[in-house]
Amino acid sequence: MTLERADEQKPAEDAIDTAAARIAAVDWDTHPLGPRAQWPITLNAWLAYLLGSPESMYLVWGPHQTFFFNDAYAPILGPRLNTAMGARFDQLWADAYPSIEPMFEAALAGRSSKMIDMPVPMARWGTPEETWWTFSYAPVFGDDGSVAGVLCLTNETTATVLQTEAKRQADMALEESQRSLQRAQEAGQVGLFAIDLGTGTLTGTAEFFKLFGLQPLPSIPAAMIDDLVVPEDAAIIAKATTRPSERADLNVEYRVRRADTGELRWLERRAELECDDSGAALRMVGIVQDITERRRDRDALARLNATLEATVVERTQALLLHENIIQSDATSICAFDQDYRLIAFNKAHNDEFFRVNGFYTKLGDVFYELFVPEQRAKMKDQMTRALTGECFTVEEAFGDPKIDAPRWEILYSPLRDPEGRVIGAFHHARDISARLRAKAELEAAQEALRQSQKMEAMGQLTGGVAHDFNNLLTPIMGSLDLIHRKASLTDRETRLVEGALQSAERAKTLVQRLLAFARRQPLQSGAVDLGELVRGMSDLVDSTSGPHIRVRLDLAEGLPPALADANQLEMAILNLCVNARDAMPDGGTITIAASAGIASPDETSIDPGFVTLSVIDTGTGMDEETLRRAVEPFYSTKGIGKGTGLGLSMVHGLASQLGGSMHISSEVGLGTRIDLVLPISAAPDLAASPIEIAQGSAMPVMRGRALLVDDEPVVRMATADMLENLGYETVEVSAAAEAEQRLAGGEPFDLVVTDHLMPGMSGADLAFVIRERWPHIPVLIVSGYAEVEGISADLPRLTKPFREAELAEAIRQARRP
Repeated sequence: MTLERADEQKPAEDAIDTAAARIAAVDWDTHPLGPRAQWPITLNAWLAYLLGSPESMYLVWGPHQTFFFNDAYAPILGPRLNTAMGARFDQLWADAYPSIEPMFEAALAGRSSKMIDMPVPMARWGTPEETWWTFSYAPVFGDDGSVAGVLCLTNETTATVLQTEAKRQADMALEESQRSLQRAQEAGQVGLFAIDLGTGTLTGTAEFFKLFGLQPLPSIPAAMIDDLVVPEDAAIIAKATTRPSERADLNVEYRVRRADTGELRWLERRAELECDDSGAALRMVGIVQDITERRRDRDALARLNATLEATVVERTQALLLHENIIQSDATSICAFDQDYRLIAFNKAHNDEFFRVNGFYTKLGDVFYELFVPEQRAKMKDQMTRALTGECFTVEEAFGDPKIDAPRWEILYSPLRDPEGRVIGAFHHARDISARLRAKAELEAAQEALRQSQKMEAMGQLTGGVAHDFNNLLTPIMGSLDLIHRKASLTDRETRLVEGALQSAERAKTLVQRLLAFARRQPLQSGAVDLGELVRGMSDLVDSTSGPHIRVRLDLAEGLPPALADANQLEMAILNLCVNARDAMPDGGTITIAASAGIASPDETSIDPGFVTLSVIDTGTGMDEETLRRAVEPFYSTKGIGKGTGLGLSMVHGLASQLGGSMHISSEVGLGTRIDLVLPISAAPDLAASPIEIAQGSAMPVMRGRALLVDDEPVVRMATADMLENLGYETVEVSAAAEAEQRLAGGEPFDLVVTDHLMPGMSGADLAFVIRERWPHIPVLIVSGYAEVEGISADLPRLTKPFREAELAEAIRQARRP
């Protein structure tokens, strides 16, 4: 048999009815196996053998486990047929694979095997079934002589196995029936007899004679039995004796009085006539059984029927009341029988079914067949459980997804007849979607609160660490700055000191970012160069985004300065970039752009009073619901434990606080753009830093006596050196209370420089006392947190760490009248 080439015309879909045609229909150019022109010679040879064989077989080839089959095997695939050719074997037969995996793996290792009538659980038609197969596995070899695949010759033996089991069970049932008959006879419940109609002689088993209270005898006159029949029923026996040809009279029920005890018992006789070739009756043979208890039950039933009419009326009234109760119940209630057909339902059931499926149910409908195809098997499985007598509750989504598929809480319970047999089941359904949404929102809010509390705790920890770093950096920067100002340094020493200062400045920037993260930085608006700020943190954004994300800058030239807090703005950009990164799990591009102005809503004009900072990603984008709720506090799409949902709300609040705005545009699958609009600073130029001032001019010379207050000895020492270098005679104390005592003792001071947070009295408290009692003495507050809580807004402040030039500028501001 020849195989079609990959470049030949593929058959039309309705012509794909052979295995060869199905191979030709597969797009092998995009398949892991590759184009057919590149297939191994041995693969084509095995396929020719496969397709030409009348036996049912399949071939699995290569590491991708590519599946091929022939025409004889095709019916076995059932609904898998149209997607089977070229599929991955372990995925195509995922339901049966665990059973045959050991033999399959053995064949890949070069070992053949054969199984006869092996049970293999399958779900060929959507529901689990037990099947049996006789098959063999053999390794097939590739061009290089190694095992390249597995050939399976297989036949389903399910029908044969089931027939054999049925015969095994039938034989067992026959044996059990014979044993039951034997036990019944031994218990005296059934007796066998035969009457010779010519002589009137009766023969019977011992059990037969016991039924009449007689001793077993080889034979007796049949009239002896007739004498024991009660007179009222004697005519029944006489009729059967005088007219035995009327076969309908042979099976009779009558009463006898036992010969031994005189007890009255009901017996049933079932008999047949044995005739000669001419049709004349020769013998009557049959059985006799004691039915006294059965007749007693039948008489009781007759008495019950006498009062049935009243009972029916009473029960009808009860049923009407029960129906009224059920119909007024808002719960969707229905009942179905053993054939899964609806036998009853209330109004709520039909209304709810119409709401989520678009049509009404009716009595006699097979209930599970009314659902969309993908929900039928699940519904049938639940109904089957209830029909086996199980009571249980499930939570599932049912309904047409095009209309509504809410979550339901469904209670199942069996419906039984008076004898306790399960004849159907009840289905009670309540829509719990709103309750589940509320629960999920509550859990999300609680988780977000926990995450916020974690972030707050982390912020406190970070703020404390940053404060300690500031205390460590202050003497480092101060000492290096003092050394740098010495004229006696060699060029090499100067370079070393300048390098150390640059590192200290970078550490200072890092600490400021940590403080901003810990929200220990007050909003200090000023003129900010957006281009310089973005370029300065590009390395941080790049490292945070990871290797699969490309970071691109698009910064316009000559941008006017924005009115913003540089630290807070850095945190906002970092937040937006982290969100962008998370929206691109498979990689992409983050663009940070800055431009002058903001487009008007109709984009026909530009408002020149603003600058726009944009963060753009190529990620998954947001749908309308997510876009609408994006800036809500605690709203997050990142999942539990992956975000607080506060990032965008904080950025939005920052923009509003600065007099600007934030705009989000997004489309699912195309990415998101967030524009942060900031007002232009009123200052004509960017303010120079104290360091820049110091580098551009000589350090001012100051005079006087300074009182320095700080509980950290190393920080106090470095600050004292800078004060003395500026020209101050410096007195050092470690506590605010000691400083107050010196001032109260009359010691003259021209300046007080104090740390803010110290044991006992704080720097802010000391400043308040000085302003009250010694208002002529200027006070400068120094802090490692840069927090504003507890510090008067008009008090001059200096943030740790600082250099001599920054200290000088802060003192100059503090000495202003």
